[in-house]
Amino acid sequence: MLLPGRIALVTGASRGIGRAIALELARAGAHVIALARTQGALEELDDLIRAKSGEATLVPCDLKDFAALDRLGAAIYARWKKLDILIANGGILGPLTPLAHLDPAQWDEVMAVNVTANWRLVRALDLPLRASDAGRVVLITSAAGHRADLHPYWGPYAVSKAALDALGRTYAAETQASAVKVMLVNPGPLRTRLRAAAMPGEDPGILRTPEELAPKILSLVSPEWQETGKLYDFPTDAILSFRAPEI
Repeated sequence: MLLPGRIALVTGASRGIGRAIALELARAGAHVIALARTQGALEELDDLIRAKSGEATLVPCDLKDFAALDRLGAAIYARWKKLDILIANGGILGPLTPLAHLDPAQWDEVMAVNVTANWRLVRALDLPLRASDAGRVVLITSAAGHRADLHPYWGPYAVSKAALDALGRTYAAETQASAVKVMLVNPGPLRTRLRAAAMPGEDPGILRTPEELAPKILSLVSPEWQETGKLYDFPTDAILSFRAPEI
C-alpha cells in the first residue's frame, strides 16, 4: 500500500493506459476518481477495483465538456479538500492525413481533447492540487511531439503533444514554490487501440502493454518524488530534461 489515503483522478480511465494506471493506483491504496466517456466500461473498472478492496468514484464525462470539468474541480475540493494525483491520460489520435487536407473541425477536436481539456483540468484542479501535501501531476505525452519529422501525416496529434509538453513544463515552472510536481510521460509504442489505429499492419504481440507501464507511474506520483518539469521515457526507463533548440 504505497499510496494509502491518496485521492487520484485518472482521465481516459476506461481502457488502455488509463485503465491500467487506475488499477495500479487502486492496488496501491489510492481512491481513484475514474473519468471516461463510457459508463459501461467505467462500471467494469469499478468492479475490478472493488474486487481488490479498492475504492473508486466514477465520472462519465466527455473531455470536451469543459463546463463539466470545471464542476468536477469544484466537486473534488468540496468533498476531499484536496487532490493528490492527476493522471491526464485521455487523448485521441485524430486523422492521419496531410495538414493541407485536414478539415478544420478535425483539427479543432484533436486540440480540444489533447490540449485544451488538459489546460481546463489544470485550471479547475489547481486549488485542490496545491491543497495536497504532495500534489502530483502526470501528463501522458508522445515522442511524436518532439520528433514530428518521423511522423508525417500525424499533424494534429504531433502538434497537440508538443503543446501538451509546453503546458506541463509551464505548469511545473509556475508551481516550483509549491508542493506540486509535474511530470510528462512518454509511453512509447504500447498495445493500445490508439496504436492499432495508427499502425494497423503492426503485430501487437511485439509491443509492451499498458500493464507494464503502470507500476512505473507509482513512483512519479508518490509523495517522495521531487523531480518536476521533466520527461519519463518508458522505452529507455530514463528521466530526461527538455533541451532548448541548438543554434
